[in-house]
Amino acid sequence: MNAQPDPRDLGRRCVTLPTGALELTLGAGALEADALLGFAARANARRGFLFLSKVLGKHWPVTPSTMLRVHDRLAATVPPVEGPIVFIAMAETAIGLGQGVFEAWLCAHPGQEALFVHTTRYRVGSGDLIEFEEAHSHAPRQFLHMPQDPALRALLLSARTLVLVDDEASTGNTFLNLTNACRRLNPGIDRVHLATITNFMGADATAGLSARFGLPVTLGALVDGEYRFQPSDYVAPNDAAQRFDPDADRGASTGFGRLGLSQALRAPEQLAERLAAEFAPGATVAVLGTGEFMHAATLLGAALERRGVNVKVQSTTRSPILTWGAVSHALRFPDNYGEGVANFIYNIAPGQYDHVLVCHETASNPALRELAGLLDARLFHFQSEDHVEEVPVR
Repeated sequence: MNAQPDPRDLGRRCVTLPTGALELTLGAGALEADALLGFAARANARRGFLFLSKVLGKHWPVTPSTMLRVHDRLAATVPPVEGPIVFIAMAETAIGLGQGVFEAWLCAHPGQEALFVHTTRYRVGSGDLIEFEEAHSHAPRQFLHMPQDPALRALLLSARTLVLVDDEASTGNTFLNLTNACRRLNPGIDRVHLATITNFMGADATAGLSARFGLPVTLGALVDGEYRFQPSDYVAPNDAAQRFDPDADRGASTGFGRLGLSQALRAPEQLAERLAAEFAPGATVAVLGTGEFMHAATLLGAALERRGVNVKVQSTTRSPILTWGAVSHALRFPDNYGEGVANFIYNIAPGQYDHVLVCHETASNPALRELAGLLDARLFHFQSEDHVEEVPVR
């Protein structure tokens, strides 16, 4: 008879990274922690570790149905509320997560008013920008666009509840910074809910959120715990990860969440039907989002999965991560938004999949063609949710 592991052992992790030593104490969700996250080392002087989610679709390939189940679970943590509710997803890593949580909540609460908007590191249009800081990020400046549509703007300004979505909570500082920025716009906000895959703030800090924020705060996470990190003498490269120019048009779209949405995106069913018919039975397919453009790729992947395709979803990123631990492979290429910063795709190697589909919001450019060349991929330009154009790469 096999002995069962001591639950106390499941709740402890000591991880020695190239960048330092990470100690974790896990509470609720410890039994599924290994299925939900791994550990990686950031090439980042501000923070040398990464809780790398295996269900986020950013740094690790995941089946779309697995992602959608996580969206449902986090949406279910939002307490009953009155009045309009605003969901804000944190760029860039959690944009797809936040949009999925919003759509899952809408599905479970038909007829209730809600707004989705995601933070960004790009300007779109000429409207007002709200700036706040994600201090530990490699690219710390974040922005929230004011919706330009009068009805969506009214939702933001009349909301009583904020739901802030990120893959993990470790200090709560970024959530607090964004909440304060939103309350300056809308003093009527009277409660905040934080929805995260992991919460590593610790029990005391989590219990003290309401006092710290100055209004009722609740939190829903799949894994809870706390951490300590002791940096080593690793020296991170001094590569720029952000070159914000308020006058530059980076080709980022206004139609997928930056200026607000009050309904779910439509999946590209016709495109999925055509592609599924092209793939041989059993072919492996990767659908990649690019940078902040993530959720449309998930919807395409989900539509392919419903048609029996063996598909995984993930995304490119500007985050520099060392090839260690949960990151077994890394590719570097130029960013398709034209900032001149390095972008990466992790845990996908050339030839690993029979087909690679790259979904992007920017017009085709040399950076996208370079990525397509590295992975022998096809490019799909999402000009709107109903207009997707395949871009020739050969």
